[in-house]
Amino acid sequence: MAETALTNPAQPSAPIAGWRGIAADWSSDQRAFKNVSWGKAMMWIFLLSDTFIFSCFLLSYMTARMSTTVPWPNPSEVFALTIGGTQVPLILIAIMTFVLISSSGTMAMAVNFGYRRDRVKTAALMLITAAFGATFVGMQAFEWTKLIMEGVRPWGNPWGAAQFGSSFFMITGFHGTHVTIGVIFLIAIARRVWRGDFDIERRGFFTSRRGHYEIVEITGLYWHFVDLVWVFIFAFFYLW
Repeated sequence: MAETALTNPAQPSAPIAGWRGIAADWSSDQRAFKNVSWGKAMMWIFLLSDTFIFSCFLLSYMTARMSTTVPWPNPSEVFALTIGGTQVPLILIAIMTFVLISSSGTMAMAVNFGYRRDRVKTAALMLITAAFGATFVGMQAFEWTKLIMEGVRPWGNPWGAAQFGSSFFMITGFHGTHVTIGVIFLIAIARRVWRGDFDIERRGFFTSRRGHYEIVEITGLYWHFVDLVWVFIFAFFYLW
């Protein structure tokens, strides 16, 4: 019987018990990632590493804010806009948040139509998502310009604690870079979907099996992550 088991590769081997079994499961793509493509698995691993980076940034910001002896600037005053002679606190940040959250909805619909193989609606919704992202980056550029003109620098600001400027430019700049990369990626993939590259299996970067639109879902994973991170930045930086 043992000899048959060794010579017959079709016969499944007995599971390995203990820690060795756990290591064997996680080191084998036939077990741990049997139903997950490498593209999707690698995106999840990248997002996990990016989560650690953003977490370190936010933890550093909270540590700096709680440890400084100089008064921290009031976000409601710093990020207020004058509209009709009235100071409206956080109005620009609220619009930016609404735009980015709305883009998650259009991205989710793009993924849905992608798996229905409706390339026209998929490409259109991805381009709408990219437009939302570009709008967000544009408003962020306006916000940066306004604060720089008011004297905010990475080494100081006119309203109090010097750490405010470095925290603001580091966190929002790193997130804005992610949004910009996402917009470029959305446009590139939307172009390929619009041309029908995934239906004729045209050779090139990000080409999948014929009629398989998984790259749209992978792009959506990245975009939803960027939106989720902004929710934490909005809560910890602008509302605290």
